[in-house]
Amino acid sequence: MSTVLETFDRWKSFLAERVNAAQKLGVSDEMISKLAYEIGQFLDEKVDPKNDQERLLKELWDVGSEDEKKTMARLMVKLVDTK
Repeated sequence: MSTVLETFDRWKSFLAERVNAAQKLGVSDEMISKLAYEIGQFLDEKVDPKNDQERLLKELWDVGSEDEKKTMARLMVKLVDTK
């Protein structure tokens, strides 16, 4: 995971590949957003940000309510969604 997080572009590409794969398997947008939220929780608790963009996302995540974090997760999915 550490090489994926080295640059924000690499992270977006990694996330886009996973979102597209899930969509091809028929995973609903709601489930993809839920998984993105869970990944965000994991990253917040276990992974130090590797660049300025990730640091900003962590700081926003840390001050956000649960609903705001879910919105951030949906926005990250929307950012990389290439359907």
